[in-house]
This record gives sequence, structure tokens and C-alpha cells, in this order.
Amino acid sequence: MLRESEARDRAAFIELFASPEVGAYIGGPRPRDELERAVPEVPGRRPGLFVVDLDGAMIGMITLDRRDAERPGHVRPDAGEAELGYLFLPEAWGCGYAAEACAAALGWFAGALPGEPVVLCTQTANDRAMRLAAKLGFNEVERFEEYGAEQWFGLRSSVTPCITLLYGPEGSVIFDHPV
Repeated sequence: MLRESEARDRAAFIELFASPEVGAYIGGPRPRDELERAVPEVPGRRPGLFVVDLDGAMIGMITLDRRDAERPGHVRPDAGEAELGYLFLPEAWGCGYAAEACAAALGWFAGALPGEPVVLCTQTANDRAMRLAAKLGFNEVERFEEYGAEQWFGLRSSVTPCITLLYGPEGSVIFDHPV
């Protein structure tokens, strides 16, 4: 489930940003003592940030923010595309939660801002993130060097085609229509 952050999420936010595993492809972990001082009582309370909740506990977060015009990688001349970001606690990895939660956030975004492109950027070395980008329908636009590593930059079409097939007797297709 996606929801707004609450005070009970503070420890999970600190764990996300202090985790060496989570930080491996985003510049490394931040010192826990620094986070304890800096993270507010209710962290992440802003538009475009969703807490991923499993059985009442935060297991990750998803962001939809405007991509900084100063960074490489854009699909619009004026920049400022919506960019999908996500972080999950290591114990939630490999369970499909990221795919499900990101798809839900992208669905919400498509309903709120129809036709608006969404981009995603990840290190090419991050195999899990590369697989998730493909699963979510992002297509490669370009690769570039940033933060001392090769980055993969992708675009998700604002319309994801869906095909409905109805099967007749003996398995023949009787209806094939984009929805």
C-alpha cells in the first residue's frame, strides 16, 4: 500500500539512508548519527513522496519529482520531467514489492497528469534496477557518465498499450483490441 509518511516511519527512513546495501548505487550510506539529527519527526511529508507500507510497517519509499535541469538526461527541451525514484529496505528486495508499488505510483501519476512523460535514471551496474525499469515499461533514451559511473536513462510512455484477447472454440483468437 502507498501512503503519506507518518512519525512511525522515522526509524525506517533513517535505516534506508544509513544502509550500505541501499546506498550502494546512490552515493553510499549516510552516517546514522547525522541522520538521527537531520531527519524530522515526520520525514518525507511532501507531494510526490509515498511510503510503501506492508502490514503497517514502512518497507520503502517512492518519489515522483521534477528532474533537475542541470543534470544530464532529458526528453523535453525545457527539462523538468517527472522522475521516478525508489528505495526499499534490503529485507524487502526480491519480493516484487518495488514493481507493485512503482506501478501503483505510476498509475496514480498517469491519472493525475495524463500524457506527462516519466523518466528514470539508474546506474547500469544496478542489475535489479535495470530489470525493474524494463518491467515497468521504461525504454532506454541514453547512457551517460554521472557521479563517476555509467547511468542508464529511460522514458516511460504515458500510454502503456494493453491487448485484450478473447479465445473462441479450439483456442482461436476472436477479439484482439487495444484497450
